[in-house]
Amino acid sequence: QVQLVQSGGGLVQPGGSLTLSCAASGIMVSSYTMGWYRQAPGQQREWLATIISDLPSSGSTNYAESVKGRFTISRDNAKNTVYLQMNSLKPDDTAVYYCNGRMRSDAYWGQGTQVTVSS
Repeated sequence: QVQLVQSGGGLVQPGGSLTLSCAASGIMVSSYTMGWYRQAPGQQREWLATIISDLPSSGSTNYAESVKGRFTISRDNAKNTVYLQMNSLKPDDTAVYYCNGRMRSDAYWGQGTQVTVSS
């Protein structure tokens, strides 16, 4: 059974930082394309960042323009965990954040974690 268990959300002030974690079981994050998405109330789910599987793409990363330069996706293969480091957070970053793992036709989602950016 595949599980993606997220942690690390919460309340942060504008300009602050937060790191989200996505611990996987049942899959190897190094073999999957792992990504982060978010969904704000009344809006569609938005793609944020992707880290490609180690083979054949050597773990390259891609980011949405809205978070490029502020968010960093990374992976710890030994812990089978993917992270999203979020810096310079803005109120517009308030949303439920989801991690995703996909390979071919397989796709899995984390349970979602709330991030609220407010003073």
